[in-house]
Amino acid sequence: MNQAQQANPVKTPPKGEPVLAIENLSISYFIRAGEVPAVKDFNLTLYPGEAVGIVGESGCGKSTVAMAIMQYMGGNGGIVGGSIKFMGRDMSRMGKEELRQLRGSDIAMIYQEPMSALNPSMKIGRQLSEVPLFHEPGISEEDAWRRAEEMLAKVKLPDPARVMGAFPHQISGGQQQRVVIAMALLSNPTLLLLDEPTTALDVTVEAGIVKLIKEISAEFGTSMIYISHNMGLILETCDRVCVMYSGVAVETGTVKEVFDMMRHPYTRGLFGSIPLPTADKNANPLVPIRGQLPLPYDRPSGCYFGPRCDFFQEGRCDDPKGIPWETIDGDSGHAVRCLRWKEIDWENFTPDIEQHPANEPGDEVLHVENMRKYFEVRDSSIKALLTGKASRWVKANESITFSARKRETVAIVGESGCGKSTFAKVLMGLETSTDGEIVYNGEEISRLPVTSRTPKQISTLQMVFQNPNETLNPSHTVGGQIVRVIKKFGVAKSDQEVHARVDELLDLVKLPRAFKYRKPRQLSGGQKQRIGIARAFAGYPPMVIADEPVSALDVSVQAAVTGLLMDIQRQYDTTLLFISHDLSVVRYLSDRVVVMYLGMIMEQGDVEEVYAPPYHPYTEALLSAVPIADTSIEKREIVLEGNLPSVLNPPKGCPFSTRCPRKIGSICDDERPPFRDAGNGHVITCHIELDELRKVDPVIVMKNPGGQAGGEKTPEPAE
Repeated sequence: MNQAQQANPVKTPPKGEPVLAIENLSISYFIRAGEVPAVKDFNLTLYPGEAVGIVGESGCGKSTVAMAIMQYMGGNGGIVGGSIKFMGRDMSRMGKEELRQLRGSDIAMIYQEPMSALNPSMKIGRQLSEVPLFHEPGISEEDAWRRAEEMLAKVKLPDPARVMGAFPHQISGGQQQRVVIAMALLSNPTLLLLDEPTTALDVTVEAGIVKLIKEISAEFGTSMIYISHNMGLILETCDRVCVMYSGVAVETGTVKEVFDMMRHPYTRGLFGSIPLPTADKNANPLVPIRGQLPLPYDRPSGCYFGPRCDFFQEGRCDDPKGIPWETIDGDSGHAVRCLRWKEIDWENFTPDIEQHPANEPGDEVLHVENMRKYFEVRDSSIKALLTGKASRWVKANESITFSARKRETVAIVGESGCGKSTFAKVLMGLETSTDGEIVYNGEEISRLPVTSRTPKQISTLQMVFQNPNETLNPSHTVGGQIVRVIKKFGVAKSDQEVHARVDELLDLVKLPRAFKYRKPRQLSGGQKQRIGIARAFAGYPPMVIADEPVSALDVSVQAAVTGLLMDIQRQYDTTLLFISHDLSVVRYLSDRVVVMYLGMIMEQGDVEEVYAPPYHPYTEALLSAVPIADTSIEKREIVLEGNLPSVLNPPKGCPFSTRCPRKIGSICDDERPPFRDAGNGHVITCHIELDELRKVDPVIVMKNPGGQAGGEKTPEPAE
């Protein structure tokens, strides 16, 4: 065993026997081309009631470790070195039946996508009651059903009896995730694995799930491994954290130590990509990690992070013997796999970033006035016909009024179902409005479908979608798909001009020109999103609508894509309409913010005005729900109860009245709220007087003004 293969030197204070002990774990997958080493020399010790976070970019091996713990590695994967011991027993030596009894009983897992764990053809009650029926011999079906219904109440699902009788598709995504959590907890597991359990959820639902997981863990004493690329969630849920890169752990320690005294350049790079409240897109922009994660079969010699590291030293960091663990604090277990951590002056290190002057907004290019979009829903049942309710209306957008100017970024935020994407479809001509006006570049387009718009009108409004896989043809090269747009809009005429424009666009999105010959399957998620951006800007559009363009990306790729959008905006004087539910990214990227709820605008104004009191109670709750990866930040906790009302039967008064923690009485239920002008274009739609709203304390407060994660001095190395 060489020095690089020594055990992780974590010395956690003893808390009895560990629940899980992973020692020098190596995992490989075997394909026709040979062995693919996915994880190498991984170590982790987990004690009763403890929560450990595993973080890193997609492809770093986080989920592979979880699957190895569950012994779910498929036919071509296996443990090639080391061991995983659960409660002192080596899991690799367990038989199939023993593992079946262990999974779902002593060890449970919550997946990123709840529908991957729910059978769409079975009612929820039957699926839940199967857990105790399988793992607890002798239990009756009545007792199993009762236990399942009680657990649904514990995870705070409204009307558990109704949910038990529903199919998975009949409840919301947040409710589906709570059902999966209930399923995992039904047998009171000793170990709970959570693999990105909140990635696809709204921030308000995510906040509720996170609080629920913490409460359940405290009640049952469950040990947890939380896998995520969201560092803010790790701060809120975990005691210790392990940072992984390309299949190896590179830094480990308590959450506070790793967040405040990060010593591996990769950990620092992750935090430099996160839009903390201290970030400023012009004066203090995010710094994405350059390059790409190496492929498992093509890792560099020595430090795997070397080719992307600002502190790489040739002849030292590329030592083929590997990089050993070094202890930073032997008492707490803070350790790092880096040769140069003592030499780097983190306190005075400033990455090489280009600062830009703030964009000066130009003339108004978009004006929306009282825009409404209703969808008719017909019910042909006899009851509906007899009661005269055969036709009902979904009020997707109600009295939308705002404007956008040249070179300005306007964000539209809110939970799923609030009407953000519906408005974007009307603007693009994919739907037509029911009432009101949308004036773009002096032309009224609200009732002009895309099929009736001129090529010029279409080319001036383009869209970047959340999932590039749904917009790129897998059979065509990416260059061919960009060429089609260029020819469609008449941007270039000759083949030479067309190909020159393709090369120009690839340069613009910082991709090699050779990528034009590749097909989408040959690109990473971040690269495909860049192609989507290149295609959107192919026709020199004055306005681009970006619908959740970074929500599914790693933080480093997210930082690169947001930087790219801003670079292009500066170059082309583009107006950017940014649709998102991530208020951290919105705060960083936007000039003005429009907050929507159930089809209506609750608040709008400049970003600094909206993010400081007075708040609309809904904006206040949204801000409280955003996980922030900074230990110097204090946040008030506001967890919204309940779900969005049905769009078929919205509240008569304020749409937020059914969930509002500041509801003042029946006026909120019965009357539409008035517009409260707070000045400087900051408008709040609420019955509460502005003077009262101004008395509300800020949601986000800096405990150490001027401080930031990673800002402490380098400690003296342990003896």
